[in-house]
Amino acid sequence: MKPLAMLVPYVLRYKPQLAGAGLALLLAAAATLVVPLAVRRMIDHGFNAADGAAINTYFIALIGVVAVLATASSLRFYFVTWLGERVVADLRADVFRHIATLGIDFFDRNRSGEITARLTTDTTQIKAVAGANVSIALRNLVMFVGAIAMMVVTSPSLSGLVLVALPIVVLPLVGFGRRIRARSRRAQDMLADASAYASEAIGAMRVVQAFTAEGSVTARFTRAVETAFVAARNSTAARAALTAFGIFMVFSSMVAVLWWGAQDVLAGRMTPGTLGQFLIYAVIGAGALGELSQVWGDIANASGAAERLSEILVETPSVSAPARPQSIAGRGAGAIAFEAVTFAYPEGGREAAIREISFTIAPGERVAVVGPSGAGKSTLFNLILRFYDPQSGRVTFDGIDAKALDPLALRQRIALVPQDTVIFAATAAENIGFGRPDASVDDVRQAAKAAYADDFLSALPKGYETELGERGVTLSGGQRQRLAIARAILKDAPVLLLDEATSALDAESEVAVQAALDELMVGRTTIVIAHRLATILKADRILVMDGGTIVEEGTHEELSRQGGLYARLARLQFRQDAA
Repeated sequence: MKPLAMLVPYVLRYKPQLAGAGLALLLAAAATLVVPLAVRRMIDHGFNAADGAAINTYFIALIGVVAVLATASSLRFYFVTWLGERVVADLRADVFRHIATLGIDFFDRNRSGEITARLTTDTTQIKAVAGANVSIALRNLVMFVGAIAMMVVTSPSLSGLVLVALPIVVLPLVGFGRRIRARSRRAQDMLADASAYASEAIGAMRVVQAFTAEGSVTARFTRAVETAFVAARNSTAARAALTAFGIFMVFSSMVAVLWWGAQDVLAGRMTPGTLGQFLIYAVIGAGALGELSQVWGDIANASGAAERLSEILVETPSVSAPARPQSIAGRGAGAIAFEAVTFAYPEGGREAAIREISFTIAPGERVAVVGPSGAGKSTLFNLILRFYDPQSGRVTFDGIDAKALDPLALRQRIALVPQDTVIFAATAAENIGFGRPDASVDDVRQAAKAAYADDFLSALPKGYETELGERGVTLSGGQRQRLAIARAILKDAPVLLLDEATSALDAESEVAVQAALDELMVGRTTIVIAHRLATILKADRILVMDGGTIVEEGTHEELSRQGGLYARLARLQFRQDAA
Protein backbone atom coordinates (compact mmCIF):
# COMPACT_ATOMS: atom_id res chain seq x y z
CA MET A 1 0.00 0.00 0.00
CA LYS A 2 2.95 2.36 0.53
CA PRO A 3 3.27 3.53 -3.13
CA LEU A 4 -0.44 4.44 -3.12
CA ALA A 5 0.20 6.91 -0.30
CA MET A 6 1.18 9.39 -3.04
CA LEU A 7 -2.55 9.69 -3.83
CA VAL A 8 -3.50 10.91 -0.34
CA PRO A 9 -2.59 14.60 -0.89
CA TYR A 10 -4.62 14.57 -4.11
CA VAL A 11 -7.68 13.10 -2.38
CA LEU A 12 -7.44 15.57 0.50
CA ARG A 13 -7.79 18.48 -1.95
CA TYR A 14 -11.48 17.61 -2.23
CA LYS A 15 -12.66 17.31 1.36
CA PRO A 16 -16.42 17.93 0.71
CA GLN A 17 -16.61 15.10 -1.81
CA LEU A 18 -14.52 12.89 0.47
CA ALA A 19 -16.83 13.61 3.40
CA GLY A 20 -19.88 12.90 1.23
CA ALA A 21 -18.40 9.58 0.14
CA GLY A 22 -17.57 8.65 3.74
CA LEU A 23 -21.05 9.53 5.03
CA ALA A 24 -22.75 7.63 2.22
CA LEU A 25 -20.48 4.65 2.87
CA LEU A 26 -21.36 4.56 6.58
CA LEU A 27 -25.09 4.89 5.86
CA ALA A 28 -25.00 2.05 3.33
CA ALA A 29 -23.04 -0.16 5.72
CA ALA A 30 -25.37 0.64 8.64
CA ALA A 31 -28.44 -0.13 6.52
CA THR A 32 -27.00 -3.50 5.54
CA LEU A 33 -26.02 -4.40 9.09
CA VAL A 34 -29.51 -3.63 10.41
CA VAL A 35 -31.12 -6.35 8.29
CA PRO A 36 -29.94 -9.34 10.38
CA LEU A 37 -31.45 -7.79 13.53
CA ALA A 38 -34.90 -7.83 11.91
CA VAL A 39 -34.38 -11.41 10.73
CA ARG A 40 -33.55 -12.54 14.27
CA ARG A 41 -36.72 -10.97 15.69
CA MET A 42 -38.87 -12.52 12.98
CA ILE A 43 -37.41 -15.97 13.63
CA ASP A 44 -37.66 -15.81 17.40
CA HIS A 45 -40.89 -13.81 17.84
CA GLY A 46 -42.72 -13.17 14.60
CA PHE A 47 -43.75 -16.53 13.18
CA ASN A 48 -47.12 -17.06 14.86
CA ALA A 49 -50.67 -16.26 13.77
CA ALA A 50 -51.33 -14.01 16.74
CA ASP A 51 -48.53 -11.60 15.85
CA GLY A 52 -48.97 -11.10 12.12
CA ALA A 53 -48.91 -7.33 12.54
CA ALA A 54 -45.35 -7.56 13.87
CA ILE A 55 -44.21 -9.33 10.71
CA ASN A 56 -45.84 -6.60 8.59
CA THR A 57 -43.97 -3.98 10.64
CA TYR A 58 -40.66 -5.77 10.15
CA PHE A 59 -41.13 -5.99 6.40
CA ILE A 60 -42.17 -2.34 6.10
CA ALA A 61 -39.09 -1.39 8.10
CA LEU A 62 -36.95 -3.52 5.78
CA ILE A 63 -38.31 -1.62 2.76
CA GLY A 64 -37.21 1.62 4.44
CA VAL A 65 -33.80 0.16 5.15
CA VAL A 66 -33.48 -0.91 1.50
CA ALA A 67 -34.40 2.62 0.35
CA VAL A 68 -31.65 4.08 2.57
CA LEU A 69 -29.21 1.44 1.28
CA ALA A 70 -30.01 2.21 -2.38
CA THR A 71 -29.70 5.97 -1.95
CA ALA A 72 -26.50 5.77 0.09
CA SER A 73 -24.91 3.27 -2.33
CA SER A 74 -25.71 5.53 -5.28
CA LEU A 75 -24.19 8.57 -3.56
CA ARG A 76 -21.15 6.56 -2.50
CA PHE A 77 -20.56 5.38 -6.06
CA TYR A 78 -20.91 8.92 -7.46
CA PHE A 79 -18.61 10.61 -4.95
CA VAL A 80 -15.92 7.92 -5.05
CA THR A 81 -15.94 7.67 -8.85
CA TRP A 82 -15.81 11.49 -9.12
CA LEU A 83 -12.85 11.53 -6.75
CA GLY A 84 -11.09 8.83 -8.79
CA GLU A 85 -11.49 10.72 -12.06
CA ARG A 86 -10.48 14.03 -10.46
CA VAL A 87 -7.44 12.60 -8.67
CA VAL A 88 -6.12 10.89 -11.80
CA ALA A 89 -6.66 14.03 -13.90
CA ASP A 90 -4.67 16.05 -11.35
CA LEU A 91 -2.01 13.35 -11.17
CA ARG A 92 -1.58 13.24 -14.95
CA ALA A 93 -1.27 17.03 -15.09
CA ASP A 94 1.30 17.09 -12.26
CA VAL A 95 3.36 14.26 -13.75
CA PHE A 96 3.44 15.95 -17.16
CA ARG A 97 4.25 19.32 -15.57
CA HIS A 98 7.13 17.69 -13.71
CA ILE A 99 8.36 15.90 -16.84
CA ALA A 100 8.46 19.25 -18.66
CA THR A 101 10.87 20.60 -16.02
CA LEU A 102 13.33 17.69 -16.15
CA GLY A 103 16.72 18.05 -17.75
CA ILE A 104 17.43 16.89 -21.28
CA ASP A 105 19.54 14.06 -19.84
CA PHE A 106 16.33 12.46 -18.51
CA PHE A 107 15.02 12.21 -22.08
CA ASP A 108 18.39 10.89 -23.20
CA ARG A 109 17.97 8.00 -20.75
CA ASN A 110 14.27 7.25 -21.31
CA ARG A 111 12.34 6.54 -24.46
CA SER A 112 9.43 8.87 -25.18
CA GLY A 113 7.08 5.91 -25.71
CA GLU A 114 7.80 4.57 -22.23
CA ILE A 115 7.22 7.98 -20.66
CA THR A 116 3.92 8.23 -22.53
CA ALA A 117 2.94 4.76 -21.30
CA ARG A 118 3.43 5.90 -17.72
CA LEU A 119 1.23 8.91 -18.35
CA THR A 120 -1.54 6.83 -19.93
CA THR A 121 -1.47 3.13 -19.03
CA ASP A 122 -0.19 3.55 -15.48
CA THR A 123 -2.59 6.36 -14.63
CA THR A 124 -5.45 4.29 -16.05
CA GLN A 125 -4.49 1.48 -13.65
CA ILE A 126 -4.60 3.96 -10.79
CA LYS A 127 -7.92 5.37 -11.97
CA ALA A 128 -9.49 1.90 -11.76
CA VAL A 129 -8.40 1.65 -8.14
CA ALA A 130 -8.92 5.28 -7.13
CA GLY A 131 -12.45 5.07 -8.55
CA ALA A 132 -14.55 1.91 -8.55
CA ASN A 133 -12.12 -0.39 -6.77
CA VAL A 134 -11.57 1.98 -3.87
CA SER A 135 -15.33 2.25 -3.56
CA ILE A 136 -15.64 -1.54 -3.48
CA ALA A 137 -12.69 -1.97 -1.14
CA LEU A 138 -13.90 0.65 1.35
CA ARG A 139 -17.43 -0.69 1.31
CA ASN A 140 -16.28 -4.22 1.96
CA LEU A 141 -13.78 -3.14 4.59
CA VAL A 142 -16.49 -1.28 6.52
CA MET A 143 -18.88 -4.17 6.03
CA PHE A 144 -16.28 -6.64 7.25
CA VAL A 145 -15.42 -4.63 10.36
CA GLY A 146 -19.10 -3.95 11.05
CA ALA A 147 -20.03 -7.59 10.58
CA ILE A 148 -17.26 -8.72 12.94
CA ALA A 149 -18.41 -6.20 15.55
CA MET A 150 -22.04 -7.36 15.30
CA MET A 151 -20.94 -11.00 15.44
CA VAL A 152 -19.19 -10.25 18.71
CA VAL A 153 -22.37 -8.59 20.04
CA THR A 154 -24.51 -11.51 18.84
CA SER A 155 -22.34 -14.37 20.16
CA PRO A 156 -18.98 -13.69 21.83
CA SER A 157 -18.11 -17.41 21.92
CA LEU A 158 -18.61 -17.99 18.21
CA SER A 159 -16.89 -14.69 17.42
CA GLY A 160 -13.86 -15.86 19.35
CA LEU A 161 -13.52 -18.78 16.96
CA VAL A 162 -13.79 -16.39 14.02
CA LEU A 163 -11.10 -14.08 15.38
CA VAL A 164 -8.77 -17.05 15.92
CA ALA A 165 -9.28 -18.15 12.29
CA LEU A 166 -8.92 -14.61 10.88
CA PRO A 167 -5.07 -14.41 10.87
CA ILE A 168 -4.94 -17.79 9.12
CA VAL A 169 -6.99 -16.25 6.32
CA VAL A 170 -5.57 -12.71 6.15
CA LEU A 171 -1.80 -13.21 6.48
CA PRO A 172 -1.49 -15.42 3.36
CA LEU A 173 -3.54 -12.81 1.45
CA VAL A 174 -0.93 -10.17 2.30
CA GLY A 175 1.87 -12.46 1.14
CA PHE A 176 0.02 -13.15 -2.11
CA GLY A 177 -0.49 -9.41 -2.58
CA ARG A 178 3.26 -8.74 -2.50
CA ARG A 179 3.87 -11.37 -5.18
CA ILE A 180 1.10 -9.91 -7.31
CA ARG A 181 2.56 -6.42 -6.97
CA ALA A 182 5.98 -7.62 -8.18
CA ARG A 183 4.47 -9.51 -11.09
CA SER A 184 2.17 -6.62 -11.94
CA ARG A 185 5.14 -4.23 -12.01
CA ARG A 186 6.96 -6.52 -14.43
CA ALA A 187 3.85 -6.79 -16.65
CA GLN A 188 3.54 -3.00 -16.76
CA ASP A 189 7.24 -2.62 -17.60
CA MET A 190 6.93 -5.12 -20.46
CA LEU A 191 3.81 -3.40 -21.80
CA ALA A 192 5.58 -0.03 -21.64
CA ASP A 193 8.48 -1.47 -23.66
CA ALA A 194 6.07 -2.75 -26.31
CA SER A 195 4.24 0.61 -26.42
CA ALA A 196 7.52 2.51 -26.72
CA TYR A 197 8.66 0.38 -29.66
CA ALA A 198 5.26 0.71 -31.36
CA SER A 199 5.39 4.52 -30.98
CA GLU A 200 8.89 4.59 -32.45
CA ALA A 201 7.98 2.35 -35.39
CA ILE A 202 4.76 4.20 -36.21
CA GLY A 203 6.59 7.53 -36.16
CA ALA A 204 9.13 6.16 -38.64
CA MET A 205 6.70 4.23 -40.87
CA ARG A 206 7.90 5.95 -44.04
CA VAL A 207 11.43 4.68 -43.40
CA VAL A 208 10.10 1.25 -42.40
CA GLN A 209 8.20 0.86 -45.65
CA ALA A 210 10.96 2.39 -47.76
CA PHE A 211 13.32 -0.34 -46.48
CA THR A 212 10.58 -3.01 -46.75
CA ALA A 213 11.14 -3.75 -43.06
CA GLU A 214 7.47 -4.30 -42.24
CA GLY A 215 8.09 -7.98 -41.49
CA SER A 216 11.00 -7.47 -39.11
CA VAL A 217 9.30 -4.57 -37.35
CA THR A 218 6.11 -6.58 -36.92
CA ALA A 219 8.05 -9.58 -35.67
CA ARG A 220 9.90 -7.50 -33.09
CA PHE A 221 6.68 -5.88 -31.86
CA THR A 222 5.00 -9.29 -31.72
CA ARG A 223 7.84 -10.59 -29.54
CA ALA A 224 7.49 -7.56 -27.26
CA VAL A 225 3.73 -8.06 -27.01
CA GLU A 226 4.20 -11.78 -26.32
CA THR A 227 6.65 -10.99 -23.53
CA ALA A 228 4.15 -8.52 -22.07
CA PHE A 229 1.42 -11.19 -22.35
CA VAL A 230 3.51 -13.77 -20.48
CA ALA A 231 4.17 -11.25 -17.70
CA ALA A 232 0.46 -10.34 -17.56
CA ARG A 233 -0.48 -14.04 -17.55
CA ASN A 234 1.80 -14.68 -14.59
CA SER A 235 0.29 -11.73 -12.76
CA THR A 236 -3.23 -12.95 -13.54
CA ALA A 237 -2.39 -16.50 -12.41
CA ALA A 238 -1.19 -15.13 -9.07
CA ARG A 239 -4.39 -13.10 -8.70
CA ALA A 240 -6.52 -16.14 -9.57
CA ALA A 241 -4.69 -18.21 -6.96
CA LEU A 242 -5.22 -15.45 -4.43
CA THR A 243 -8.96 -15.35 -5.18
CA ALA A 244 -9.35 -19.12 -4.92
CA PHE A 245 -7.40 -19.30 -1.67
CA GLY A 246 -9.29 -16.39 -0.15
CA ILE A 247 -12.75 -17.71 -1.00
CA PHE A 248 -11.94 -21.26 0.17
CA MET A 249 -10.41 -20.17 3.47
CA VAL A 250 -13.14 -17.64 4.24
CA PHE A 251 -16.09 -19.93 3.60
CA SER A 252 -14.43 -23.01 5.10
CA SER A 253 -13.85 -21.07 8.28
CA MET A 254 -17.46 -19.90 8.23
CA VAL A 255 -18.78 -23.47 7.83
CA ALA A 256 -16.68 -24.64 10.76
CA VAL A 257 -17.94 -21.81 12.98
CA LEU A 258 -21.57 -22.43 12.01
CA TRP A 259 -21.22 -26.13 12.82
CA TRP A 260 -20.09 -25.12 16.26
CA GLY A 261 -23.06 -22.76 16.55
CA ALA A 262 -25.47 -25.50 15.51
CA GLN A 263 -24.23 -27.55 18.45
CA ASP A 264 -25.08 -24.61 20.76
CA VAL A 265 -28.63 -24.43 19.37
CA LEU A 266 -29.12 -28.17 19.87
CA ALA A 267 -27.83 -27.83 23.43
CA GLY A 268 -30.19 -24.90 24.14
CA ARG A 269 -27.40 -22.41 24.71
CA MET A 270 -28.51 -20.27 21.74
CA THR A 271 -31.84 -19.49 20.05
CA PRO A 272 -32.38 -20.26 16.36
CA GLY A 273 -32.89 -16.52 15.69
CA THR A 274 -29.55 -15.69 17.29
CA LEU A 275 -27.82 -18.31 15.14
CA GLY A 276 -29.62 -16.97 12.08
CA GLN A 277 -28.48 -13.44 12.91
CA PHE A 278 -24.93 -14.65 13.44
CA LEU A 279 -25.12 -16.62 10.19
CA ILE A 280 -26.14 -13.55 8.17
CA TYR A 281 -23.39 -11.44 9.73
CA ALA A 282 -20.91 -14.23 9.01
CA VAL A 283 -22.08 -14.34 5.38
CA ILE A 284 -21.75 -10.53 5.13
CA GLY A 285 -18.28 -10.62 6.70
CA ALA A 286 -17.14 -13.57 4.60
CA GLY A 287 -18.50 -12.03 1.40
CA ALA A 288 -16.77 -8.74 2.19
CA LEU A 289 -13.46 -10.46 2.87
CA GLY A 290 -13.82 -12.55 -0.28
CA GLU A 291 -14.39 -9.43 -2.39
CA LEU A 292 -11.47 -7.73 -0.67
CA SER A 293 -9.22 -10.61 -1.74
CA GLN A 294 -10.23 -9.98 -5.36
CA VAL A 295 -9.88 -6.20 -5.15
CA TRP A 296 -6.50 -6.69 -3.48
CA GLY A 297 -5.09 -7.90 -6.80
CA ASP A 298 -6.25 -4.70 -8.52
CA ILE A 299 -4.78 -2.64 -5.69
CA ALA A 300 -1.48 -4.47 -6.18
CA ASN A 301 -1.59 -3.56 -9.89
CA ALA A 302 -2.24 0.06 -9.05
CA SER A 303 0.53 -0.03 -6.48
CA GLY A 304 2.99 -1.07 -9.19
CA ALA A 305 1.71 1.72 -11.45
CA ALA A 306 1.99 4.28 -8.62
CA GLU A 307 5.53 3.12 -7.98
CA ARG A 308 6.46 3.75 -11.63
CA LEU A 309 4.91 7.22 -11.53
CA SER A 310 6.66 7.98 -8.24
CA GLU A 311 9.97 7.24 -9.92
CA ILE A 312 9.27 10.10 -12.32
CA LEU A 313 8.00 12.49 -9.63
CA VAL A 314 11.11 11.99 -7.47
CA GLU A 315 13.39 12.62 -10.45
CA THR A 316 15.10 15.97 -9.94
CA PRO A 317 16.02 18.30 -12.81
CA SER A 318 19.72 18.14 -13.60
CA VAL A 319 19.56 21.82 -14.52
CA SER A 320 17.51 24.16 -12.34
CA ALA A 321 17.33 27.76 -11.21
CA PRO A 322 19.42 28.70 -8.15
CA ALA A 323 17.64 29.75 -4.97
CA ARG A 324 18.29 33.40 -5.79
CA PRO A 325 18.88 33.69 -9.54
CA GLN A 326 20.54 36.76 -10.96
CA SER A 327 18.50 38.81 -13.39
CA ILE A 328 19.31 39.87 -16.93
CA ALA A 329 18.84 43.57 -17.61
CA GLY A 330 15.95 44.14 -20.00
CA ARG A 331 16.02 41.98 -23.11
CA GLY A 332 19.72 41.35 -22.64
CA ALA A 333 22.56 42.51 -24.86
CA GLY A 334 23.42 39.00 -26.06
CA ALA A 335 27.11 38.74 -25.13
CA ILE A 336 28.17 35.08 -24.83
CA ALA A 337 31.45 33.66 -23.55
CA PHE A 338 32.92 30.22 -22.96
CA GLU A 339 35.71 30.13 -20.38
CA ALA A 340 37.80 26.92 -20.43
CA VAL A 341 34.65 24.81 -20.81
CA THR A 342 34.87 21.01 -20.73
CA PHE A 343 31.75 18.88 -21.05
CA ALA A 344 30.90 15.18 -21.43
CA TYR A 345 27.36 13.88 -21.93
CA PRO A 346 26.02 11.90 -18.94
CA GLU A 347 25.10 8.96 -21.17
CA GLY A 348 28.09 9.27 -23.48
CA GLY A 349 30.77 7.62 -21.36
CA ARG A 350 33.83 9.41 -20.06
CA GLU A 351 34.96 10.95 -23.34
CA ALA A 352 34.41 14.72 -23.38
CA ALA A 353 32.36 16.19 -26.23
CA ILE A 354 34.27 19.47 -25.90
CA ARG A 355 37.51 20.20 -24.03
CA GLU A 356 38.91 23.45 -22.64
CA ILE A 357 37.02 25.66 -25.08
CA SER A 358 37.26 29.42 -24.68
CA PHE A 359 35.83 32.18 -26.89
CA THR A 360 33.84 35.40 -26.60
CA ILE A 361 31.03 36.65 -28.83
CA ALA A 362 30.17 40.34 -28.63
CA PRO A 363 26.58 41.63 -28.75
CA GLY A 364 25.34 41.75 -32.33
CA GLU A 365 28.26 39.71 -33.68
CA ARG A 366 27.62 37.05 -36.31
CA VAL A 367 29.70 33.92 -35.64
CA ALA A 368 29.73 30.69 -37.63
CA VAL A 369 30.80 27.31 -36.27
CA VAL A 370 32.03 24.72 -38.75
CA GLY A 371 33.76 21.38 -38.62
CA PRO A 372 33.28 17.69 -39.35
CA SER A 373 30.47 15.67 -37.78
CA GLY A 374 31.09 14.91 -34.12
CA ALA A 375 33.36 17.92 -33.64
CA GLY A 376 31.15 19.30 -30.84
CA LYS A 377 29.24 22.03 -32.68
CA SER A 378 25.77 21.08 -31.43
CA THR A 379 27.16 20.71 -27.91
CA LEU A 380 27.89 24.45 -27.92
CA PHE A 381 24.21 25.13 -28.54
CA ASN A 382 23.19 22.70 -25.78
CA LEU A 383 25.40 24.55 -23.30
CA ILE A 384 24.30 28.02 -24.42
CA LEU A 385 20.67 26.98 -23.94
CA ARG A 386 21.70 25.47 -20.61
CA PHE A 387 20.27 22.06 -21.43
CA TYR A 388 23.38 20.86 -19.63
CA ASP A 389 25.96 22.42 -17.32
CA PRO A 390 29.69 21.93 -18.05
CA GLN A 391 31.83 19.74 -15.80
CA SER A 392 34.46 22.50 -15.66
CA GLY A 393 34.75 26.09 -16.81
CA ARG A 394 31.73 28.31 -17.26
CA VAL A 395 29.38 29.72 -19.88
CA THR A 396 28.33 33.34 -19.41
CA PHE A 397 25.49 35.42 -20.80
CA ASP A 398 26.04 39.19 -20.60
CA GLY A 399 28.86 38.46 -18.16
CA ILE A 400 26.66 36.38 -15.82
CA ASP A 401 27.45 32.72 -15.22
CA ALA A 402 24.64 30.69 -16.81
CA LYS A 403 24.43 28.59 -13.63
CA ALA A 404 23.41 31.74 -11.73
CA LEU A 405 20.48 32.37 -14.09
CA ASP A 406 17.00 30.90 -14.19
CA PRO A 407 17.05 28.62 -17.28
CA LEU A 408 13.63 29.96 -18.33
CA ALA A 409 14.82 33.56 -18.22
CA LEU A 410 17.90 32.61 -20.26
CA ARG A 411 15.99 30.65 -22.90
CA GLN A 412 13.39 33.40 -23.30
CA ARG A 413 16.22 35.51 -24.75
CA ILE A 414 17.30 32.89 -27.30
CA ALA A 415 15.59 31.90 -30.55
CA LEU A 416 16.52 28.52 -32.02
CA VAL A 417 16.11 27.12 -35.50
CA PRO A 418 17.13 23.45 -35.14
CA GLN A 419 18.37 21.18 -37.88
CA ASP A 420 15.58 18.68 -37.17
CA THR A 421 12.55 20.91 -37.47
CA VAL A 422 9.79 20.19 -34.96
CA ILE A 423 6.24 20.81 -36.15
CA PHE A 424 3.41 20.07 -33.73
CA ALA A 425 0.03 18.55 -34.58
CA ALA A 426 -1.61 21.98 -34.42
CA THR A 427 -2.52 24.81 -36.77
CA ALA A 428 0.09 26.72 -38.74
CA ALA A 429 -0.59 29.83 -36.64
CA GLU A 430 -0.15 27.91 -33.39
CA ASN A 431 3.13 26.45 -34.64
CA ILE A 432 4.56 29.83 -35.56
CA GLY A 433 3.36 31.36 -32.29
CA PHE A 434 4.74 28.49 -30.20
CA GLY A 435 7.33 30.69 -28.48
CA ARG A 436 4.92 33.63 -28.19
CA PRO A 437 1.39 32.33 -27.52
CA ASP A 438 0.17 35.91 -26.95
CA ALA A 439 1.18 37.02 -30.46
CA SER A 440 -1.54 38.56 -32.61
CA VAL A 441 -2.65 37.18 -35.97
CA ASP A 442 -0.89 40.08 -37.71
CA ASP A 443 2.36 39.35 -35.85
CA VAL A 444 2.20 35.71 -36.94
CA ARG A 445 1.55 36.65 -40.54
CA GLN A 446 4.38 39.21 -40.61
CA ALA A 447 6.80 36.59 -39.24
CA ALA A 448 5.67 34.14 -41.92
CA LYS A 449 6.16 36.75 -44.64
CA ALA A 450 9.67 37.49 -43.36
CA ALA A 451 10.46 33.77 -43.58
CA TYR A 452 8.91 33.51 -47.07
CA ALA A 453 6.28 31.14 -45.71
CA ASP A 454 3.16 33.27 -46.24
CA ASP A 455 2.51 32.12 -49.81
CA PHE A 456 2.27 28.40 -49.12
CA LEU A 457 0.51 28.90 -45.76
CA SER A 458 -2.16 31.12 -47.31
CA ALA A 459 -2.71 28.47 -49.99
CA LEU A 460 -3.57 25.79 -47.40
CA PRO A 461 -7.28 24.77 -47.20
CA LYS A 462 -7.92 26.87 -44.07
CA GLY A 463 -4.92 29.15 -44.38
CA TYR A 464 -3.12 29.72 -41.10
CA GLU A 465 -5.81 27.76 -39.25
CA THR A 466 -5.02 24.54 -41.15
CA GLU A 467 -4.02 21.58 -38.97
CA LEU A 468 -0.55 20.50 -40.11
CA GLY A 469 -0.70 16.90 -38.85
CA GLU A 470 1.76 15.08 -36.61
CA ARG A 471 5.32 16.36 -37.19
CA GLY A 472 3.99 18.48 -40.06
CA VAL A 473 3.59 15.54 -42.45
CA THR A 474 1.47 17.68 -44.80
CA LEU A 475 4.43 20.01 -45.47
CA SER A 476 7.62 19.54 -47.44
CA GLY A 477 11.00 19.66 -45.74
CA GLY A 478 11.65 23.16 -46.99
CA GLN A 479 8.24 24.37 -45.85
CA ARG A 480 8.79 22.97 -42.38
CA GLN A 481 12.16 24.74 -42.25
CA ARG A 482 10.62 28.07 -43.19
CA LEU A 483 7.92 27.59 -40.55
CA ALA A 484 10.65 27.08 -37.93
CA ILE A 485 12.40 30.23 -39.12
CA ALA A 486 9.12 32.16 -38.84
CA ARG A 487 8.80 30.87 -35.26
CA ALA A 488 12.27 32.22 -34.44
CA ILE A 489 11.53 35.54 -36.15
CA LEU A 490 8.34 35.97 -34.12
CA LYS A 491 10.14 35.32 -30.83
CA ASP A 492 12.29 38.41 -31.50
CA ALA A 493 15.08 37.35 -29.10
CA PRO A 494 18.47 39.09 -28.80
CA VAL A 495 20.32 35.81 -29.52
CA LEU A 496 19.77 33.62 -32.59
CA LEU A 497 20.99 30.02 -32.82
CA LEU A 498 20.78 28.66 -36.35
CA ASP A 499 21.57 24.98 -36.74
CA GLU A 500 21.70 24.29 -40.48
CA ALA A 501 18.72 26.65 -40.81
CA THR A 502 18.65 26.46 -44.63
CA SER A 503 19.67 22.83 -45.05
CA ALA A 504 16.27 21.62 -46.27
CA LEU A 505 15.64 24.41 -48.77
CA ASP A 506 15.95 24.34 -52.52
CA ALA A 507 18.28 26.86 -54.19
CA GLU A 508 15.56 29.45 -54.86
CA SER A 509 14.05 29.22 -51.36
CA GLU A 510 17.51 29.27 -49.80
CA VAL A 511 18.31 32.59 -51.42
CA ALA A 512 15.01 34.08 -50.24
CA VAL A 513 15.27 32.78 -46.68
CA GLN A 514 18.94 33.71 -46.42
CA ALA A 515 17.95 37.26 -47.28
CA ALA A 516 15.34 37.19 -44.51
CA LEU A 517 17.88 35.78 -42.08
CA ASP A 518 20.44 38.44 -43.04
CA GLU A 519 17.90 41.10 -42.15
CA LEU A 520 16.89 39.30 -38.97
CA MET A 521 20.49 39.00 -37.77
CA VAL A 522 21.02 42.76 -37.73
CA GLY A 523 21.44 43.90 -34.13
CA ARG A 524 21.30 40.34 -32.79
CA THR A 525 24.00 38.01 -31.60
CA THR A 526 23.90 35.13 -34.07
CA ILE A 527 25.65 31.79 -33.96
CA VAL A 528 25.33 29.65 -37.07
CA ILE A 529 26.22 25.98 -37.42
CA ALA A 530 26.66 25.19 -41.07
CA HIS A 531 28.10 22.42 -43.19
CA ARG A 532 27.45 24.39 -46.36
CA LEU A 533 30.21 26.99 -46.18
CA ALA A 534 28.59 29.19 -48.83
CA THR A 535 25.95 30.19 -46.26
CA ILE A 536 28.49 31.65 -43.80
CA LEU A 537 30.72 33.74 -46.02
CA LYS A 538 29.30 36.93 -44.46
CA ALA A 539 30.05 35.85 -40.89
CA ASP A 540 32.09 38.27 -38.81
CA ARG A 541 34.09 35.34 -37.50
CA ILE A 542 34.30 31.60 -38.06
CA LEU A 543 35.18 29.05 -35.36
CA VAL A 544 36.53 25.79 -36.75
CA MET A 545 36.05 22.78 -34.47
CA ASP A 546 37.60 19.34 -34.58
CA GLY A 547 37.69 16.65 -31.91
CA GLY A 548 35.90 18.79 -29.33
CA THR A 549 38.28 21.78 -29.54
CA ILE A 550 38.56 24.99 -31.54
CA VAL A 551 41.43 24.46 -33.94
CA GLU A 552 41.09 27.63 -36.07
CA GLU A 553 39.43 31.03 -35.83
CA GLY A 554 39.08 33.92 -38.26
CA THR A 555 37.19 35.22 -41.28
CA HIS A 556 36.63 33.21 -44.44
CA GLU A 557 39.50 34.93 -46.23
CA GLU A 558 41.91 34.54 -43.31
CA LEU A 559 41.12 30.85 -42.82
CA SER A 560 41.33 30.14 -46.54
CA ARG A 561 44.87 31.59 -46.62
CA GLN A 562 46.02 29.53 -43.61
CA GLY A 563 45.63 26.27 -45.52
CA GLY A 564 44.29 24.36 -42.49
CA LEU A 565 41.14 22.32 -41.89
CA TYR A 566 38.77 25.09 -43.02
CA ALA A 567 40.69 25.62 -46.24
CA ARG A 568 40.56 21.90 -46.96
CA LEU A 569 36.80 21.72 -46.26
CA ALA A 570 36.23 24.80 -48.44
CA ARG A 571 38.20 23.39 -51.38
CA LEU A 572 36.29 20.09 -51.26
CA GLN A 573 32.89 21.71 -50.95
CA PHE A 574 33.30 24.45 -53.51
CA ARG A 575 34.78 21.91 -55.95
CA GLN A 576 31.66 19.75 -55.49
CA ASP A 577 29.38 22.76 -55.95
CA ALA A 578 31.19 23.69 -59.16
CA ALA A 579 30.85 20.14 -60.44
